[in-house]
Amino acid sequence: MKIAVPDLISNSYFPAVAAVELGFFRDEGLDMELVHYFPVNKCCELMRDGEFDLVAGSAHSALAAYPNWEGAKLLATLAQGMYWLLVVRADMECERGDIDAVKGLYIAAAPFVELGLKRMLAEAGLDLERDKIKVAPAPGEIKPGVSFGVAAANSLAKGDVDAFWANGMGAETAIRSGAGKVLVDIRRGDEPTKAFNYTCPALIGSDAFIVRDPDAAAAAVRAIVKTQKAIKEDLSLVTKVGEKLFPSDDAKMIADVVARDLPYYDASISEEFVLGMNAFMTDLGWLEGPVAYDKVVATQYADLWMD
Repeated sequence: MKIAVPDLISNSYFPAVAAVELGFFRDEGLDMELVHYFPVNKCCELMRDGEFDLVAGSAHSALAAYPNWEGAKLLATLAQGMYWLLVVRADMECERGDIDAVKGLYIAAAPFVELGLKRMLAEAGLDLERDKIKVAPAPGEIKPGVSFGVAAANSLAKGDVDAFWANGMGAETAIRSGAGKVLVDIRRGDEPTKAFNYTCPALIGSDAFIVRDPDAAAAAVRAIVKTQKAIKEDLSLVTKVGEKLFPSDDAKMIADVVARDLPYYDASISEEFVLGMNAFMTDLGWLEGPVAYDKVVATQYADLWMD
């Protein structure tokens, strides 16, 4: 079996990465191969085409390949809520939460990831064209094994971009280098708070996979839940995985970043989240309208979310 992640050197999908590297999938009887493939919408498209069995990616991205949630389900969350942060140049004279400060800036954001940023800016009353805000990928190609967030942080340090919208690893890299500072962190209460339910890191499976092998789908959910629990109990496991997969500087950093995510390690998927995510995607034209909870979520595995 294959599970795709759009960002490897990252806290975003770390429970899925760790489930492979620490043997939790194997313990559930699954021979799982981890594949890094960027960007996330392409991961979902390739899953639809049979290349991957599962995707660990942003929940809303399933709609890139499965319009109106026809053919895919969320199996579990890897962590709750919006997990990308808006980071700006450290030399900017602005306070935390001052979204108006992004007027005139070039903000780096990955494909499909940028949807959350654009909607968040609109919620704050900003208009990309009027306010001369450029939202686009960071310069250069994202190669396998390279983190978009870390690459964006490096682009910020070089002055190629003014800001970026990416994961906690990217934010931490920018902060530690002195190149950047956090402007907006939705998970930690910054406005607009409704953006918390735009998306979350999730385990996504196709309906075809779930029908073909429901026991394997259940095993995958159990593996994620057990991984989350193990990391909560022993943070050194994070460093162990980092030292195996990440460059040395990132390996030293990953445990600190994941530690901040632990309060959000909960595999459950609430109806409130699904309503918020679907409203977000409807507003952007990716969804025709409300979709029933059980059409989005593989509810048959709900009992497995709590270990």
